[in-house]
Amino acid sequence: MLHYAVIFLVVALIAAVFGFGGIAAGAVEIAKILFFIFAIMAVVTFIVSLVRKS
Repeated sequence: MLHYAVIFLVVALIAAVFGFGGIAAGAVEIAKILFFIFAIMAVVTFIVSLVRKS
């Protein structure tokens, strides 16, 4: 999932360089959503692994 967030971020940067503001804004929003989903899933996985060890 982090991979897709980085891909959308790169697409947004390239679109911004070429002046496609709407496409860049959309790609940035998708990248932010994917990053936050990744971060939440990583934290949940870490907590679950700590609980299972004890």
